[in-house]
Amino acid sequence: MYQLNVEEAGPRLEELIGEASSGENIVITTRNGTAVRLVPVGTTGVPRFGSARGLFEMAEDFDAPLEDFAQYER
Repeated sequence: MYQLNVEEAGPRLEELIGEASSGENIVITTRNGTAVRLVPVGTTGVPRFGSARGLFEMAEDFDAPLEDFAQYER
């Protein structure tokens, strides 16, 4: 982690964003003592069909009637 003030961070902002994206912990401070942390925001991707293949299994009786609802069946 390293800390720098707004004046130092301004010209290096693109570089600092790259470092934060790589996991570096960066704190930017102002003259009045306010501090912020520069952290990457996770990107949201579009899920691809079939991307969860093999992550779970369905039981053979997955769609079998439940005993609790037997009285409601005709």
